Amino acid sequence: MEAKLIWWSPSPSWLMLSTLCLLLCAPQLQTSSATVAAAGTVPIPAGNVVPSAGVKLTSGKDEAMIDNGIIQLTLTNPGGFVRALKYQGVENVLETHEPDDFGGYFDVSWDHPGGEGKTEQVVGTKFTVITETEDQVELSFSSSWAASPKDLVPLNVDKRFIVRKGVSGFYWYVIVERLKGWPDVDMDQHRMVFRPKITMFKYMAVSDEIQKMMPAYKDRETGEKLAYPEAVLLTTAIEPEFKDQVDDKYQYSMEIKDHKLKGWISDDPKIGFWVISPSEEYVAGGPNKPELTCHCGPICLAMFTSVHYSGLDMVTEYRNGEPWKKVFGPVMVYLNSIVPSNDHAALWQDAKAQMEKEVKNWPYSFVQSEDYLPAAKRGSVSGQLLVDDKVLSPTPKEACTAYVGLALPGTTEVAFQFDVKGYQFWTQTDQKGNFVIKNVRPGDYNLYGWVPGVVGTFKHPDLITIQPGNEVKLGPVTYKAPRNGPTLWEIGIPDRSAAEFFVPDPDPKFVNKFFVDKPNDKYRQYGLWLRYPELYPKSDLVFDIGVSNYSKDWFFAHVLREVKPGDCEPTTWQINFDLPDVPPAGNYTLQLALAGALETNTFVYVNNLNAKAPAFATERVGKDNAIARHGIHGIYWFFSAGLPSNLFVKGKNSIFLRAARSGGFPFMGVMYDYIRLEAPPTQP
Repeated sequence: MEAKLIWWSPSPSWLMLSTLCLLLCAPQLQTSSATVAAAGTVPIPAGNVVPSAGVKLTSGKDEAMIDNGIIQLTLTNPGGFVRALKYQGVENVLETHEPDDFGGYFDVSWDHPGGEGKTEQVVGTKFTVITETEDQVELSFSSSWAASPKDLVPLNVDKRFIVRKGVSGFYWYVIVERLKGWPDVDMDQHRMVFRPKITMFKYMAVSDEIQKMMPAYKDRETGEKLAYPEAVLLTTAIEPEFKDQVDDKYQYSMEIKDHKLKGWISDDPKIGFWVISPSEEYVAGGPNKPELTCHCGPICLAMFTSVHYSGLDMVTEYRNGEPWKKVFGPVMVYLNSIVPSNDHAALWQDAKAQMEKEVKNWPYSFVQSEDYLPAAKRGSVSGQLLVDDKVLSPTPKEACTAYVGLALPGTTEVAFQFDVKGYQFWTQTDQKGNFVIKNVRPGDYNLYGWVPGVVGTFKHPDLITIQPGNEVKLGPVTYKAPRNGPTLWEIGIPDRSAAEFFVPDPDPKFVNKFFVDKPNDKYRQYGLWLRYPELYPKSDLVFDIGVSNYSKDWFFAHVLREVKPGDCEPTTWQINFDLPDVPPAGNYTLQLALAGALETNTFVYVNNLNAKAPAFATERVGKDNAIARHGIHGIYWFFSAGLPSNLFVKGKNSIFLRAARSGGFPFMGVMYDYIRLEAPPTQP
């Protein structure tokens, strides 16, 4: 039913009673008024649990406004852009510049094959009221490609907004669809963009550890562009603390599994603006893919698909009229201002509590689209993951805290990393390797997984079909880890990251002071690839097994050496080790796991760097650009190389790793995850 406003006249007896109540409560009311005056806003108790009037919708020919007594959301009609968001007496906490620059929008980066890429803010052409009750309003702003100019992205797009009674924020989701027979297209990014007001929001928080005041966007406009446009040296700054520092949006990237909460805080008035992503099921690339969060602007993002930290391998290609449909979201925009403590930490902790509530309530029961499936129409899969590595244990062992997930069927063990069209559902196993993946949309999937401390990737051999309301019970499943012989030596930890290796201090002229004295975030500094030729100006890295320490002596990225601007040469790293004996036949095995790569081959030589051909060479892999984008990993690559025993000698041996790429940029190269040399298999 629609909410109604009823007017009435108070009786004389009611007026006498209410006057008496006001007199009795006067001290409390005076205290409350003083608090409001000091804060400049109407404070909301912790958790934003407040009494609320019913949700009201007002719509006109060019805008629609939804008000629940806590927030007031104004959307363009029928475009479906967020024009204004009123909260705590602030008419608009978002940055807008009329007529066509808005505080919140959904955009797609795309092009026709071989064409020039463009980023399109999708404009709705039809406005529909989906639900209008005193408890909830849901609105649709949709567009049909068939009825649109053909220079627009070939998608049907339905942007949905939900405001609920008593909720300090709103929900937003988008349904995208291609119909069969539509033209070929490449899409490399789908996202929601939020632009908090510049004059208010200057403090950014994207994790427990990364929370800081940010420079003004004007500082970037006058700064010095560095190796790529996103990185800017702030030569002038409104706030002196930021002068001569580097600002780059990639410095604040996080893995998708850690993307659930990010936002900004205003100090006057004290308000938190947060974007909550309660699920990763609609985000491409798997739980460990790094992705953008917030950055100078201020900007706050909800990323769904992108080529960040993956490159063109994750362009969404559609050919031969292929149809497609997917629901992105919902994500929640949450606002808070709490009493009695209104500092940054309190606002962050309250937002975390709201995030946990949203995660617990996923999938939502209040979403009205039939394309978004509630829990009753989803299924689950359970099992136990074991690891079989007979060198480490004669019997399979439980895979503790492994990542296990369902994604579209693929031809390789790492296909999920490149999946941009389907949904993915991930969890972590318990101490015994047990797992339950809940709330899975019906369909056919492969089960993928990887285990911290174990090299390689697991892929279940059977197709798994999820049906509504059913649980697929797999029981124990075993990952046969790559292994041909006993370990002779190893470098690193197989965790799909180069974080355990040596990350140098930044050049003082390219520093971001926030990350100084934060050892876990040293890799986020700009220009670390430039430190390699400074540390190794003439000769390259040499690592002595049993003597060297990979946390001190193994540079985190195997990069090129720039001999002159725009001209780089390969670098060659040397691993020295002793063998007490060498069998006359059989293969040694080099297990080589890469945490990231950018257009680089890795050539492997054994004892003879001048051999006519390497003993092993990877293909030219990687487009993730993680080295330049302050990443500690990008796309994971794994190679198992057989090395004939006649290449080795008794006594001192050397394996050479050459980053074989000439020209290009000094941040081209690879990041190693883990390297292991195995002896030939032991004969029974």
